[in-house]
Amino acid sequence: MTQPAVGDQAPAISLPRDGGETVNLSDFAGKKIVLYFYPKDDTPGCTKEAIGFTGMVDAFAALDTVILGVSKDSVKKHDKFVAKHDLKIALLSDEDGDLCERYGTWVEKNMYGRTYMGIERATYLIGADGKIAQVWRKVRVPGHVDAVLEAVRAA
Repeated sequence: MTQPAVGDQAPAISLPRDGGETVNLSDFAGKKIVLYFYPKDDTPGCTKEAIGFTGMVDAFAALDTVILGVSKDSVKKHDKFVAKHDLKIALLSDEDGDLCERYGTWVEKNMYGRTYMGIERATYLIGADGKIAQVWRKVRVPGHVDAVLEAVRAA
């Protein structure tokens, strides 16, 4: 499936988050959303990224922007991850992979000569109008949170 591009309407979201409540994209009408996809809770890169976004959550909030992380981990795993690292961002559970498919982040990966399916680290900035404002694919964690914050400031 093709991933949404800049200018496209953001695909709808309705997923459970850490803590168990359901999050819908429409809950944030009029706000900007940083929707980031990451492979797995409590792995080194994913932990650094979540802690990075948590550390800047107030700066994003001051720009009327919500941060939502998405992986295929269960709500229970998200709860443990949030508690262990005192995360201040919402983590959505896409256990069936539907949202990952609709955003084009469920991809074939290759590590040490082994091919497998997994989540590509990617971030979408969704404007207050509900349209994709910017896309980062194959994200490298160092410097990424700062780059996203700059894009939010510019949007």
